Amino acid sequence: MRTLWILTLSLLLSSCSIPKPLIERIKEEGQLIVITRNNPATYIQDKEKTRGLEYELVEQFAAELGVQVKYVIPNSFDEILPAVVRGEAHFAAAGLTVTNNRELAVRFTPEYQTVTSQLVYKGGNQRPKNITDTIDGVLEVMAGSSHEEKLKGLATEHPDLNWTAQRAVESTELLNLVYEGLIDYTIANSNEVALSRRFHPELQVAFELGEEMPVAWAFPHAEDNSLYKAAKAFIRRIKEDGSLEQLLERYYGYVEKLGFVDNRTFARHMAQRLPTLIPLFKQAAEQNDMDWQLLAAIGYQESHWNPKAVSPTGVKGIMMLTSATAKQMGVEDRTDTAQSISGGARYLRRVEKKLPERIQEPDRTWMALAGYNVGFGHLEDARILTQRNGGDPDKWSDVKQHLPLLTQKKYYKTVRHGFARGKEPVHYVDNIRSYYDLLVWHNRKQKKQTIQAVITTVPAIL
Repeated sequence: MRTLWILTLSLLLSSCSIPKPLIERIKEEGQLIVITRNNPATYIQDKEKTRGLEYELVEQFAAELGVQVKYVIPNSFDEILPAVVRGEAHFAAAGLTVTNNRELAVRFTPEYQTVTSQLVYKGGNQRPKNITDTIDGVLEVMAGSSHEEKLKGLATEHPDLNWTAQRAVESTELLNLVYEGLIDYTIANSNEVALSRRFHPELQVAFELGEEMPVAWAFPHAEDNSLYKAAKAFIRRIKEDGSLEQLLERYYGYVEKLGFVDNRTFARHMAQRLPTLIPLFKQAAEQNDMDWQLLAAIGYQESHWNPKAVSPTGVKGIMMLTSATAKQMGVEDRTDTAQSISGGARYLRRVEKKLPERIQEPDRTWMALAGYNVGFGHLEDARILTQRNGGDPDKWSDVKQHLPLLTQKKYYKTVRHGFARGKEPVHYVDNIRSYYDLLVWHNRKQKKQTIQAVITTVPAIL
């Protein structure tokens, strides 16, 4: 009897010493530690907000777990995977491509994006046709990146191939060095190149190195796979329910809509036409609780900031108001710049207020813009078609796929407002999103230059 009691006590004590699964400990502590990198494609924090595809994915995952996230930003890209291996973070969400070498060190979730490696050079210079054409130039890549790994493999075939692997720099910085002419080439992932080319359209893709590569989260190889299994399930679910596609559209669905000429023309008009209009855009935005840069982007899409613009259909002014819309908004002279901007802002707000309250930002703004362009009734028809086809009528990524159907009789005859040029509002919204990003980027750049000028001037004054 005594022996049985001792055995029972021993079993109870040993069962008490079994550690809880990692995911349970994270939930109890209320914190998920994630290592990432400062990059527009992953995680960017400024005074206004934090954004980035990786950031939004991680925040959604953390919300499901009911915990907060602590983000760790290493000094150099090549520190990310070693930190995961050492257990200094629960996982890495840093735009990491899956390679054979990396899989030896960590284990990856299912992919949530695919990219290609692209060799980038500055337009106007001679385009390299293959990797050996870079030998006489300056090629720099991030240390520890899959691009460095790829170059090491190519060097076995081309011993003269040379490059510099830079630590403590981001791919966006290397792309900027190419734009500035300080280096000749770099290699970056296609999604990062697309984001950078919005602001530097002179950046050109010479060729792609290899096939598409999956991008995924990286976890340590460990016996406790509770958190890893939860992350795998999360990625699979958002792929199945369409929310991943909606996020990808938010960050990449519009970024390559403007060509080189469009960007250059916009930059010229921003310098020549915008300065005198800024006070009017700011005033109208303040009166209607809007971002003035959004109103300015709309104005550029409508008229290229030309107050005397007139279309063949008779719409006029900076905001290209129809006579009916102008009358509704109390605009007496559509070619009067102040009246046009004010009327356009108030009309956009009116359209936005008609949308169901459940539609959240940024989808709410994109849909309001579509309604501003094509008419609220046609927007509602497209939302009905979206719902009929199993899409989400409250998500712009789904509605934008159905707006073009309003040009086809078999669809528009089934809805209330009939035919509409449904492709136009899609292009309209995409362009405004691009112009808005360019305006925000330009204004931040100007602020930084102003601050730097002040810092430089102060010692001279003292």
